[in-house]
Amino acid sequence: MRREDVRPLLAQAIDDVPEPDLADSAWAGARAIRRKRRRTQVIAAAVVVLVVAVAGVLVAVKGPSFGLNAPDDVPTHPPGYVPPTGQIAGMDFWMAPRAGSEAWLNRMVTPLGGELDYPDNPEPLAEQPVDQIAAVVLSRNGDNFRPLLLASTAKWSEAAVDLVPIATGAPLSTGAVAPSGRLVAFPQPGAVVVVDSTRAAVRRIPLPDRDVRSVAWFGDSERLLVSGLRSTYRVSATGQEVVRVQASVDPDAATAPYRLDGVTAQVVLMRSTLRGWAADSPLQLPVQSWAGQTFTSGNVAARVFVADQLPQVETVASRPQVVAAVSAVDSQPSRLLVLGETPPATPPPTGPQTPDAVRERGCCFVLGWYDSDTVLFRATDWMLAWSLETGQVRRVAELKVGVVAIGPGLRG
Repeated sequence: MRREDVRPLLAQAIDDVPEPDLADSAWAGARAIRRKRRRTQVIAAAVVVLVVAVAGVLVAVKGPSFGLNAPDDVPTHPPGYVPPTGQIAGMDFWMAPRAGSEAWLNRMVTPLGGELDYPDNPEPLAEQPVDQIAAVVLSRNGDNFRPLLLASTAKWSEAAVDLVPIATGAPLSTGAVAPSGRLVAFPQPGAVVVVDSTRAAVRRIPLPDRDVRSVAWFGDSERLLVSGLRSTYRVSATGQEVVRVQASVDPDAATAPYRLDGVTAQVVLMRSTLRGWAADSPLQLPVQSWAGQTFTSGNVAARVFVADQLPQVETVASRPQVVAAVSAVDSQPSRLLVLGETPPATPPPTGPQTPDAVRERGCCFVLGWYDSDTVLFRATDWMLAWSLETGQVRRVAELKVGVVAIGPGLRG
């Protein structure tokens, strides 16, 4: 075959073969690629949703991960926390240890030691001044009394001043020691005697009324309230100010900056003013009567009351007595410590209940504050400490003295 015959034969052979449309081919290819990309995106989105769902389940089951911390709504309590027994008038209350069990409580170490008794040979206050008073007691000196001051160093000093008895007996109030820990005041018929423990200086401030029974200091340690059955006076420690203010039938009720007073349906927390006291907060507490003075730490006032009706606590021979720690602000809760009596044995004994198992009326009253969260109170022959933070009650000292006043030097 000749070369010139090849080209015509090839042209004749491809005449019946269809020519491809390049534009159609390109469009078809693009649609295929687009479908493939959509499938990939859908699969990726499904995988992300699945991963998030699995992570949520893991967090819910095993707790937070990936560095995220879920909020902790579970309340935390300090070591040794004791849950409250229940509520009285909307306030949490705790039951104090049984009467007679005080000697077995955990002890709080203070300058008082394990037992507070009269010292044998105290040094004269003029020779051994006291910078911080931990406690004050009275010793007999014939028909009169002599003040004995315990320092934060656990050393005793005797003030050279004779005090005469008052209408209630020994002239010592639980609120006798100023918050500074350097001044102590004693009620006297028609006067108040102020002793400066750092200089052994004694000042006698005359008052218009002879019936003087109670003293209580203001927080500035420069003024005090002196009260009797008929009158109450605001007195400066220097004696330059003696102002008559609103009186109370209960001399122990005259305290500042707050006082707890009133009986059932009339109980109120009152705030000290220039003229006397103003009602601050009404309280629904079952109070039959109050015992001792009110002591305030920050916004919390503490005082003991004898309960009128208290169905939450079973008693046999006495009414329950309650340490009330009442807050003057809504952000801080009020708390109660019920001093019941030891339940009778099972089976009951053949004879009457032992005396130490019964809380006698007037056996218990607040002595002050150890710190901002710990109330000190007397229960018969014991000084005890109640922690508002944990609810625990500890023993401070066994009391061999009739009357005692506590000062800030107790913290040592």
